[in-house]
Amino acid sequence: MTTDRSIIVDSLGVGLATGAYGVSFGAISTASGLSVLQTCLISLLVFTGASQFAFVGIIASGGNPLTGALTAILLGSRNLFYGVSMAPKLDLDPAQRLATAHFVIDESTAMGVTRTSRRQARLGFYWTGISIFVLWNLSTAAGAWAGNAIGDPRTYGLDAAVGAAFLGLLWPRLSSVQGRLVALVGAAVALGLVPVTSAGLPIILGGGTAVLLGMLWRPGGRS
Repeated sequence: MTTDRSIIVDSLGVGLATGAYGVSFGAISTASGLSVLQTCLISLLVFTGASQFAFVGIIASGGNPLTGALTAILLGSRNLFYGVSMAPKLDLDPAQRLATAHFVIDESTAMGVTRTSRRQARLGFYWTGISIFVLWNLSTAAGAWAGNAIGDPRTYGLDAAVGAAFLGLLWPRLSSVQGRLVALVGAAVALGLVPVTSAGLPIILGGGTAVLLGMLWRPGGRS
């Protein structure tokens, strides 16, 4: 039988492991041209790793900030579906939902959605989401100061670190053959568009292709 204590311990473990990764974002962001304040505000207000790395990657490659923001929104849109699945589990009133929405991320959803009781769903969700939020922002600040001191990212090969970090976030989530094929198709579209489009646009179009394909291609055929 799963106890409240074990859920809290597991949630804090996930929070520690995930939150510490904010150091990478902080260092890469400031080394790519953003200020320490801008970097910390992104983690505070956006708080979804894949979107943050995508935005910084576009800025670092010379892309338009608006293009980076649109890409980040596209990647972050998956949290809407997480919210739909978590709503009946958490059973919150409108005000509580508004306060909780910022913590709807991959890890908090995974730790809450599988619970059989409302109490344990809330324990898994909140302990994971809040611990990641606190640690992610603290580690982002630490990494941002370090990255600000590093200077030009190309000197240390950090211009390639954005892609590596993004892949590190993405790969563990591609646990099925279907998911990997969708990711490969999206990547192929993006790479094919690099020589003929402006910076940032290949990511938007490749990501959009992956999202559309993922929605249409479900187990058992289209629905």
